[in-house]
Amino acid sequence: MKKTPKSLLIAAVAGCAMLFSQVQAQAAESTFETVQKRGYLNCIIGNSFVGFYTVDDKGTWSGMDIDICRSVAAAVFGDKEKVKFNSVQWAQSFTSIKSGAGDLLSKGMTWTLSRDSSQGLDFLDTYFYDGQGFMVRTDSGIKSALDLKGATVCVLTGTSSELNLTDFNRSNNLKMKTVVFDDASVRTAAFFNKNCDAMTNDRSGLAAARSTALNPADYAVLPETISKEALSFAVRQNDSTWANVVKWTFAALVEAEELGITSQNIDEIRKTTIDPVVKRFLGLEGDLHKGLGLPQDWAYQVIKQVGNYGEVYERNLGPDTALALDREGTLNALWKNGGLLYSKSFR
Repeated sequence: MKKTPKSLLIAAVAGCAMLFSQVQAQAAESTFETVQKRGYLNCIIGNSFVGFYTVDDKGTWSGMDIDICRSVAAAVFGDKEKVKFNSVQWAQSFTSIKSGAGDLLSKGMTWTLSRDSSQGLDFLDTYFYDGQGFMVRTDSGIKSALDLKGATVCVLTGTSSELNLTDFNRSNNLKMKTVVFDDASVRTAAFFNKNCDAMTNDRSGLAAARSTALNPADYAVLPETISKEALSFAVRQNDSTWANVVKWTFAALVEAEELGITSQNIDEIRKTTIDPVVKRFLGLEGDLHKGLGLPQDWAYQVIKQVGNYGEVYERNLGPDTALALDREGTLNALWKNGGLLYSKSFR
């Protein structure tokens, strides 16, 4: 047998070591570094969800999830427009983040144990507390979800809604028949065209779908809420540098509302405040920005360009929008108003 020269073996080992170190370096690079080098944020959203992500005839996106993505762009770049929105089907949501095609997943996604532990994602915070319900035609005579025995129900496949429907069906022995769809718009159209007796989704999603009907009064959302749906945003798993940037950007939206700082009064407050809490928050003193690797005025840029959480909510979901979801008295109110929204301390 011909022997391999020792020099060739050494070269091969060195080549493998170099390749391994390159792979390690790529794996070690935070999404934050990738985003900074690229010059814009890739945000993964869905096709259409009124109040959360919709696009107009000029190609401009709007909605609560859109504003969350823009707030991160404002924090990183000082420019909320430095973001590209990538609309994907539900089945592609997780792989888009794991593969690096997307930097941030914000598309009305429910935070669940299985998604958090087995999909290669880290869920960071809940921006809207919701629950699953049912919508029917008002002329159906159905007044309760328990009246749906033997009914056909339209549902989006691959979602927590499908699993919750199965559990509710079994628990109450309703013998409902499910009609599954990959696309939310197709599912909603099927319901409006009487291809099923009811449609199930998060209650905010039902309100969004109802708002698109030719005559919304023809449809009613039943009173029961059958699940807890914590709509949350997520990033690639085990990337704490990027996760810190994203979660503290959202915290800034909530903190600003707690402090009474809005996009309209922030400049005046910035000039006149003597409150040390506000000064730290706006980057007028202290060095909180250094731990995040962000500019000193990052929180100022977020609120000035996007607004605080209350402004984002009212603009996209509030009483003057198509969804007309009053925040008062709900879980989505600030903690001091009886809700669950609570910013961690900016110290």
